[in-house]
Amino acid sequence: MKYEDSLDIRRQLTYKIEHTLMIKYFLYKAVLALFICTPLFPQISLASEIPAASEYYRQLSPLIEQSKTDREIFRHLRQNHYSKRSIDDDLSSKIFDNYLEDLDPGRMFFLASDIEAFEPCRDKLDDALKNGDLEAAFNIYNRYQLRYIERLVYLIRIMEESMQDINFSLDESILTDRTDAPWPVNRADLEHLWKKALKSDILNLMLDGKSDDEIKEMLLKRYRSQLNRAQQSNSEDVFQRYMNSFTSTFDPHSQYFSPRISENFNINMSLSLEGIGAMLTTDNDYTKVVRLVPAGPADKAGELKPDDRIIGVGQDTDGEIVDVVGWRLDDVVDLIRGPKDSTVRLLIIPADAIDDHLTKVIKIVRNTVKLEEQAAKSEVIPLKRGETEYRLGVITIPTFYLDVDALRSGDRNYKSTTRDVRNLLAELESENIDGVIIDLRDNGGGSLQEANSLTGLFIRRGPVVQIKHANEKVEKLYDRDPRIFYTGPLAVVVNRLSASASEIFAGAMQDYGRAVIIGEDTFGKGTVQTLVNLERGQLKLTSAKFYRISGGSTQHKGISPDIEYPSMYDKGKIGEDSYEEALPWDTISGVTHEKYMDFSTLIPQLNELHNKRIADNADYLYLQSMLDYLKTLRQKQYLSLNRQKREQEKIQAEKKRLELENMRRRARGLPLISNIEEVDDMDNEEDDKAAKNDPVLIESSNILVDLITLIDQPADKEPVVRAH
Repeated sequence: MKYEDSLDIRRQLTYKIEHTLMIKYFLYKAVLALFICTPLFPQISLASEIPAASEYYRQLSPLIEQSKTDREIFRHLRQNHYSKRSIDDDLSSKIFDNYLEDLDPGRMFFLASDIEAFEPCRDKLDDALKNGDLEAAFNIYNRYQLRYIERLVYLIRIMEESMQDINFSLDESILTDRTDAPWPVNRADLEHLWKKALKSDILNLMLDGKSDDEIKEMLLKRYRSQLNRAQQSNSEDVFQRYMNSFTSTFDPHSQYFSPRISENFNINMSLSLEGIGAMLTTDNDYTKVVRLVPAGPADKAGELKPDDRIIGVGQDTDGEIVDVVGWRLDDVVDLIRGPKDSTVRLLIIPADAIDDHLTKVIKIVRNTVKLEEQAAKSEVIPLKRGETEYRLGVITIPTFYLDVDALRSGDRNYKSTTRDVRNLLAELESENIDGVIIDLRDNGGGSLQEANSLTGLFIRRGPVVQIKHANEKVEKLYDRDPRIFYTGPLAVVVNRLSASASEIFAGAMQDYGRAVIIGEDTFGKGTVQTLVNLERGQLKLTSAKFYRISGGSTQHKGISPDIEYPSMYDKGKIGEDSYEEALPWDTISGVTHEKYMDFSTLIPQLNELHNKRIADNADYLYLQSMLDYLKTLRQKQYLSLNRQKREQEKIQAEKKRLELENMRRRARGLPLISNIEEVDDMDNEEDDKAAKNDPVLIESSNILVDLITLIDQPADKEPVVRAH
């Protein structure tokens, strides 16, 4: 701004002050915006390059109370977060990048010139957050919101006026992941991207067998719905997204919850649903499944899986399926929730779908998760080796539970993981089992107290886990009961979704040399969160970190198995190490503890026997083939927008899927199928009967028998305890 201009504005202001206090106030705000906001970020005009978009656009501004909440969050993160990370220009730059990535992960709304205009904010957000200044965050959001609305108006116009003119014979393709793509240079680039994405949406519906009229109706309904929801955006939506761009620079588990989110959801499970028992998140325009609640309705139905994307929700068995692509997460949740015992239908793109058009509808009966349904369960697996038949006890623990209310009320029969497992062990020993498998697959954790006491069932006494707090103090949890409730051969089975308390138990069993760990690298969730009540909403804050008694953290790395299985999950998307800002793995001093057995010489032998066994095992050959195929699909960078090519790709993909499915069915003794449509139409009852032969559990049983054979130790004889 020129000096003369500045003086002129001041003269105008001085003149206006002589009139009314109201005029004084508004002009003061205008001048303040001119002198303070302009150097940081230019104010956004309401004018749109697509005139029809202006009627839907409403500029949002921060509220006074949000400024106060911002300062509260800033103070708590700076003083109480475990990492003690400095809130400086470097962090400001990361907040800036996080915010842009949250708003426009596919780089389809902001122009390169927008990013250039935003750049003055990059190293100033730390100071702005400290002072409760939210102007820059809202200005950036308003630019995004305007472009988002412009895109929808543009797509609606094409669908209404010229859908029939779209050419699907061109040799075009679309980038499947635009996270690192260059920002569009101009409006023509933006509209080119928008049109390509539209062509992809239309092609998916064409390949799904929809007619032109059906496609037009479906997409117009989707885009109009998204437009209506965009109009409903409010300052709280902006504030929550910006605050979480801030908190996520500390670690992925520190989060701000607005008053609405705090009221409607169980904060400890972060958006868990009472209706179906699933944890959801937003992934671009999709609602993605993060985890299933053990023994919840979705888990028991057996069809919804982590990483599945929900694109439609229908009520009862015949209600219309509402397209939810582009919906806010809380609105999708409201649609999924409903009365107990009612049915909800979800239209999903499965995580292992070869193409986005390969959708399926699943039915789930809504219910609440009952504690007794999450209880540990046992079974006996007979396994013949030569002339000898071994009997192996399997205890499945879905979660680490403790009925706190019953315990506090003095109920002597309160439910807990440790109590139930202790009883199951007694029952199994009465059946003369030769070894025990603890199955912790998909167990996301739960009560730390129960992880500690469960460990005590298998050791004399001693430390179980170390907890390092933000104040650098290290707390040690001990089992102080000298009794051992099971002394025989033991294996623990884990997978990528075994987390937190599961990792504490598995890590302790490994450190004590008490069990062989079998399966996959676990999740790596080794942090503790504290819930802080704010004047408006709540802050979930990482305040401590778990360490094994050997000194290594369970954070980031998780537990590495002694015998490793191939993982069905994409490690790049599921697991603590998939989060860019996850707290790192590190070590502290170990704690003196006993060593029940040194497995170091046995592990190579167990691995050799395992590898020989699976070399010609049909189940494992199928699993490895499927994983190799999925890996190939995940590496695909471009998707063709040529209809003929896509149809050929569909035929080849379905042929491959049929081939793999029949490989699976052949391995399980099921009848082969002749076309892929039979898969979704088939009743799962036949699969359930044959799937009693869980290949992971069977191979784990074989490994445990190998261990029993190698150590030649009867199950009723206590193992030798050596000092560590």
